[in-house]
Order: sequence, then structure tokens, then C-alpha cells
Amino acid sequence: MPRSTVASVLASLLLVPLVTSPAHAAREAPRLPEAVGAGGVVSSVDPDASQIGIDVLRRGGNAVDAAVAVAAALGVTDPFSAGMGGGGFLVHYDARTQRVSTLDGRETAPASADADLFVEDGAAIPFAEAVTSGLSVGVPGTPRLWQRALQRWGTYSLDRALRPAEDLARRGFTVDATFNRQVTDNAARFADFTSTRALYLPAGAPPPVGSTFRNPDLADTYRELRRDGVDALYRGAVGRDLVAAVRQPPVVPGATREVRPGDLTAADLRHYDAPRREPGQVRYRGLDVFGMAPPSSGGTTVGEALNILETTDLGAESPVQYLHRFLEASRLSFADRNRWVGDPAFADVPTRELLSQRFADSRACLIDPTKALTSPVAPGDPRNPVPCGTSGEPAATPYEGTDTTHLTVADRWGDVVAFTLTIEQEGGSGIVVPGRGFLLNNELTDFSFTPVTPGVPDPNLPGPGKRPRSSMSPTIVLDHGEPVLALGSPGGASIITTVLQVLTGRLDRGQPLVQAIAAPRASQRNTVSTQAEAAFLAAPEAQSLRDLGHRFTSSREIGSVTAVERLPDGRWRAAAEPTRRGGGAARAVRPSRP
Repeated sequence: MPRSTVASVLASLLLVPLVTSPAHAAREAPRLPEAVGAGGVVSSVDPDASQIGIDVLRRGGNAVDAAVAVAAALGVTDPFSAGMGGGGFLVHYDARTQRVSTLDGRETAPASADADLFVEDGAAIPFAEAVTSGLSVGVPGTPRLWQRALQRWGTYSLDRALRPAEDLARRGFTVDATFNRQVTDNAARFADFTSTRALYLPAGAPPPVGSTFRNPDLADTYRELRRDGVDALYRGAVGRDLVAAVRQPPVVPGATREVRPGDLTAADLRHYDAPRREPGQVRYRGLDVFGMAPPSSGGTTVGEALNILETTDLGAESPVQYLHRFLEASRLSFADRNRWVGDPAFADVPTRELLSQRFADSRACLIDPTKALTSPVAPGDPRNPVPCGTSGEPAATPYEGTDTTHLTVADRWGDVVAFTLTIEQEGGSGIVVPGRGFLLNNELTDFSFTPVTPGVPDPNLPGPGKRPRSSMSPTIVLDHGEPVLALGSPGGASIITTVLQVLTGRLDRGQPLVQAIAAPRASQRNTVSTQAEAAFLAAPEAQSLRDLGHRFTSSREIGSVTAVERLPDGRWRAAAEPTRRGGGAARAVRPSRP
């Protein structure tokens, strides 16, 4: 019997030890939106993961050591947003050299992929069918990124960095309402895979709130990575099991869902790397803002929007005009992002020009303080900017999964890490690798299935070994080489607008960091209507924005930010969401009063 089949059968037989009833569960650690102190800080969406990061810092580890340990722990407690079956981007500030560097852990398409990866009979396959399939699984980048980060800047070995997450997976953690909801929302597709059903639907139902959830298969997988390094995945047994799950998804016999297999191979895993890239950079209000360059569109789009806003004193504007200009800058930068940004190994991406103040000024003059632009707005030409000019047809913003996660760390030496990681959709592809305890991504759905605008070159079509465009926006802000602020968020394409809104709220409007994070959000992405949270729509400014021509649709939640900032006295503040996704978890090594 194949190992994957044996693992699935054993998991089905061992359901009871995976979940302990609430009566026997440990009490959930507190979720705190703010922590101030010395010795280093950590902010993530999960208290267990944040505490693991603090423990690493307390024992002498640096920001990268802690970031990898936190990320691995989030693979245990936040597995529907991130994990070793996905990818991400890491931005690192080195206090000794005052240099910002980035690592690209984005997933890649198989070598066999072409522009018609998601096309059948001349038409794009339904998006939902692409999501829940082996076809959408890219080569995971997260483990290789962990390795590269530790090699370049860490002091821990991978063995030592993964040990706390292995222990957490083995002893378990307390199920909260968010974890329960995420399983509930995905129960129908989770139930169609033998391995996923066995892990997340014990006794046919999601783990109840307050119970203790354990993942011994993931603990064993982490132990294998600790012993053999990331070769366990990219060249070894873990990788063989991953490839088998992609090429022959473990569908429950009799399930009616059409689950397309993928064409990922062992060679695709062997050839994967997480390269170091030069960050995107703009000057804003005398500060240096660093983000991810392509294939992420986060750094270029946040950067362009900041450049568009640079010539307006947002701090002096009325609340309505501030929000109007924020929405318009977002609209214009997304028009350019959709047309120009893709994997630079396959497309000629004008990164430098997109981040130029000259190009931003040519776009900013389109903003009218008395009325909103009408979307979709056509892009500009960053290589030949014409004041108030546009170039070509508008390109739509494709849907991206919103369930990513972000963590932010600073250490006692002043090093900082902003790390966004994901498996794309909530629950990724829905496929748990049998016997391995982690979900596979569906990141390849971030590609355009067909050209967004007929007759217009699309830099984001699939291709062999290509990285799909991302919106992840881990960001670090410096003042004369010293860290001021670092942040990031989940949220698919709304990550960009979320980071932009928090940056302008903090830097321009003078909001305290936690207040800037908690503020009601809106996300304009060159669409006819702007997504907005209920609290935003209930504010008096919303009607004034409607009077300017803005149109809105309601969105339950936009983003989930974590951030850190340096205080004038040398201490650090960690900040997280007070309520979104159940609230985040900020921690300090040596807490003190704000």
C-alpha cells in the first residue's frame, strides 16, 4: 500500500488524539493590540506564535531567527493562511550596515506550464474549480526562504528555529473562533480530500472553540526538516509526497467535485530558489520607504501612490479630502500596476520608472478635488510620462485570495523584519499532503487566466517556472538610515491599499499606530465601486465622498495589519489589530508603559 494511503488511513483512525475537548484544553493566551518595551518586539496574528518569537529574542536570537520561528508557528496555528506549502516575501533591515534587503519566496509554476494553463476548450476554467485543484499549486517557496534568511542574516540553525513550532504542533493549541470559522467555511471542500478531512474535520465536524488542536503529522514533518534541512522538501521524501498529492489529489472516493491534477514534478522542486532582490524604494516626506519589487506589485504600487500623494499636504487636508486623495491615488496606481507588473524574468517591468516622481506627477494631475475619477482608468506610460496623459486600454484587477498573514519583528540590536507569507485562498488548494500535515497553496490562480484586455500585452499570464504577480507589501520605513516603522498585512490586492492607508494615517495624519491600524478601511483598486468596511460606510465622511462621485460596496473586513515602530527613547512599540480576525498579538521582551 502506498505511504500516502497508509497515512490517510492512520489519520482517520487517530482522530481522537488530534482534538481534546474544551474541558481539558489549556486557556488561550491573551491577544494584545499593543506592546511597548526594550529588548525586541514581535507582532503577529496569533499569541502562541508571537510568544515563540519573544522567547527566541529573549534567548539571544535576532530578528530573522525570531521571524522564521514565528512563521513556522503560524503554520501550526494559522494554517489556512500560511505554512510550508506556500510562499512569501521578506524585507530585512540590518542595523549594522543600515541596509534594507529582500528575499523572494514566491511560488513558481511547473516547467510544463504555458499561457493556457487554466484554459480548456478555448475558455478559462471556472475560478472555483481552479482553486481546489492540483493545477493551481505552485512550487512552495517558504522553506527555501527560511533557509536563505537564516544563512544570510540569522544566528540560529534551521534545526533550532523550527524546534518551537514542532513542539507547538505536538502539544497543541487552543482553537479560537477564527480557526473554527475558517474550517467551517471550507468544510465542504475539506471533506472531499481524505487527508484534509482527517485532520480538520474530526468526527465530521470542525474542531470546537476552546478545544486543543494537535497536528502530529506536521510536527514530524518539521522534525524531518530540522534533521535533513529543506532538502527534505526540495529533494527528499516530503517533496515526493507533495508531488504525489499534486499529481493525484487524495480525493474521497465517491466525491462529485471535479479536482484537476497538476503537473508539478520533482525537478520543479529541485530547481527552486528564493533569490535576494533589490527592494523598491521611494522618498516620502523626507523618509525612505522600502518594499518588495516585482514579482510583487506591493512595493511599486504603494510607492507610486505615495509619490502621487507627495505633493499634497495630507496632514492639512480635511478628513474628506484626505480620504478622497487616498482613494484616487490608489485607483491610479492600480491602473498602472495591472498593466505593467509581472515576473521580471519574463516581462520587461519598468520598476524604476513606476517609482519615479516624474511619472507620479503625470498621474497626480488627473486628481480633481471636486469629483472622483471614473473607473476603470487607463494606465499611464511610465517610460514616456505625459502630464495627465493615459496610454492604452484599462486592465482589470483580477481577484486574489485574501487569507495571507504578516508578522513584524525588531530585535535588541535594531534589526527589523517585515515578512508576509501565504497559501493564497483561505485553506489554499484544500489539499493536505497525506501524512505531512500541511496544506498546499493555490497561488497559480494569481496569474491572469486569459489576457485581461484583448490585444493588450499581459505581463501576468502563466509560463514555465514563472512567478505569479503578488500584492504582498511588507514595508520598512527609515529616517536617515534608522528604522521608523515596519508593517504589512494580508488581504489579497487590498494589502496594497491597507498598507497605504496605515502609512498615511500614521505619517501624515499623526494617528497613533494602533489607531491608524484600527481605523475603518476602504480599498479602491481601479474598480467602479470601492470596497469599504461597515464602519467606514457609517462614518459621515462616506456621504461626502459619495457626493464627490465615489461609489461603495460593503466588505466584512479588509486586511489584518501587524507593525512595529521605534520610539524616540529607543524602545519599540509592537502593534496589531484590536478586533479584525479576532485581534492580533503584540509582545515585547521587556514590557514597559507606553
